[in-house]
Amino acid sequence: MKARVKWVEDVCFMGESESGHAVILDGSPEIGGRNLGMRPMEMLLVSMGACSSIDVVTILKKARQEISNCVAEISAERAEEIPKVFTKIHVNFVVTGRGLNVAQVERAVKLSAEKYCSASIMLGKAAEISHGFEVIEA
Repeated sequence: MKARVKWVEDVCFMGESESGHAVILDGSPEIGGRNLGMRPMEMLLVSMGACSSIDVVTILKKARQEISNCVAEISAERAEEIPKVFTKIHVNFVVTGRGLNVAQVERAVKLSAEKYCSASIMLGKAAEISHGFEVIEA
């Protein structure tokens, strides 16, 4: 896997993936950014949430669960001193569907956290990661 990050201006960069997609990342105005895109650390959280969500949705579909929505709500704490790494990350999945089996949702979240989500498992080497879920009847 390869990626490329190109400087645009000030502290704004364009990240390009090997698969041909691009995203703008920018710093805060306090450090010279213009708020044109996500901050890099925000992108890490979003990436982890997307990685986990793909797992949860895929596992639930394979279990023939009638899922209609999945939202990963992510909160994180960072170290006070530089490097300001994540110290704690919590992911709460809000899964909506018809007649969802709570045990299947719990299983999907656990499998993602412990086996499948590369991003979550990698970040878990540096931060304490916890998971939760809610099931909403559609």
